[in-house]
Amino acid sequence: SSKKTNFKVMALTIFKYGEDTLTYSLAFEIAEGKINAEISDSQKKAILLSRKNVENALGSDKKIYGVNTGFGALCTTIISKDEASQLQSNLIKSHAVGVGDDVPNIISKLMMVLKVHSLCMGYSGVSIELIERILWKIENNIIPVVPSKGSVGASGDLAPLAHLFLPLIGEGEVIYKNKKVKSSDMLSMEKKTPIDIKEKEGLALLNGTQFISAYTCLTLNRFRNCLENADIIGAMSVESTLSSLVPFSKEISELRPFQGAQYVTSKVRGLLSNSEILDSNKDYDKVQDPYSIRCIPQVHGASWDAFYHLERMVNIELNSITDNPIVLKDGNILNGGNFHGQPLAIPIDYNIIAASELGNISDRRIYLLLKGNEKVPKLLVKNTGVNSGFMILQYTTAALASENKNLCYPASADSITTSLGQEDHVSMGSIGAVKFLQVVKNLEKILSIELICSSQAYDFLKPLSSGQKIEDCHNYIRSKISHCDNDKVFVDDMREAEIIIKSKKLIELTS
Repeated sequence: SSKKTNFKVMALTIFKYGEDTLTYSLAFEIAEGKINAEISDSQKKAILLSRKNVENALGSDKKIYGVNTGFGALCTTIISKDEASQLQSNLIKSHAVGVGDDVPNIISKLMMVLKVHSLCMGYSGVSIELIERILWKIENNIIPVVPSKGSVGASGDLAPLAHLFLPLIGEGEVIYKNKKVKSSDMLSMEKKTPIDIKEKEGLALLNGTQFISAYTCLTLNRFRNCLENADIIGAMSVESTLSSLVPFSKEISELRPFQGAQYVTSKVRGLLSNSEILDSNKDYDKVQDPYSIRCIPQVHGASWDAFYHLERMVNIELNSITDNPIVLKDGNILNGGNFHGQPLAIPIDYNIIAASELGNISDRRIYLLLKGNEKVPKLLVKNTGVNSGFMILQYTTAALASENKNLCYPASADSITTSLGQEDHVSMGSIGAVKFLQVVKNLEKILSIELICSSQAYDFLKPLSSGQKIEDCHNYIRSKISHCDNDKVFVDDMREAEIIIKSKKLIELTS
């Protein structure tokens, strides 16, 4: 008889826009093309109902903001039915006033993913055709060119969202087949015509916090990676400085039970269990270690707690309606302030501090490593004098840590009145979100240098070994970055160390 082969059929993961719960990590995977996404039949019905409610309202004498009135300070100006569509196109054109460097392509894609999810919830009164055109761009990797500056984080991220959706009406620029081209040229090559923007649609596209949220999704992903790596590299530095494991005792963390501190304590203790290095050091006459070592649970833990809070807040935001006015299921159209970025702006600001502090304490550990100890030579090389060793690497981390401190001023503490006083308090969350990414980029480089210095110091502790997980990490690092005996150009090592951190390999080895 013939032998049957059983094939395991893998179900394709499909996210349902407007129906499933979106998280920052899911949004990132959709934008990267790792998860397919579509609109369910039930949400299509909700979208059609919402559009019908707008059309019904247009037939009444009711004054509806942004539909048959002007915008912002012009909210009392009545717009005729014949001019209602023109009003929406004019809105997109007039608000596309962003400046500065273009946002990364992944940010533009994330913005589109987040906007589609919001529109598909069925509270914005847009047509299904409009949403399908945005989906077409996502699926075909046609990326609108969006300047990074111009939003004040209230009334929605107006300027960046206007640039994001200019291509719908044949204006602006896109990245098309890896080249920046005019949207009109792209549409011609794809044999498509511009979308006819209907009543309420321009306003629905521009109102929302998708710029702030997209930056937060991207940066949270990188910040979490930094947090995980900082704990691992910090554990390596505990050993390389011949420090004590006592501050990582379970008994201590239970007496001050913050979630982040308990997580870090448990993790470091697990990484360093069965360490011959720490066991050999237990009789040294050193009562306490410096704070940069002893207080890793408290400092790293506080940064973890900040991360947890922002993670929760952004996941709420991604599944919220940040449009205005909002079209309810019963046909009522309500004006409110859900577009205001403050709920994200404040936690973004203190996550900037949390990321900065992670770099700050890492820089202090690097300084401590350079001082050497009973087994590790000063400046991490034996022949100093003719060699400066690793001295100047810490200058770089000092510069980056200082830059991050300067970026810690809270953007949300500022507000400048706009729209002739109608919009008299704004969040500036967009500025905070862009800063957050810059601080995390600097943090990645600081941690990269601690990784290099800690690994160098670790070499001098041989033949003693650590726990198996740290041994695996050190062996992997040494497969990419060699031990240094004499001065050299360190830039290549720094780049390689940053690649190691971004690759998440150390997290994989310690999981």
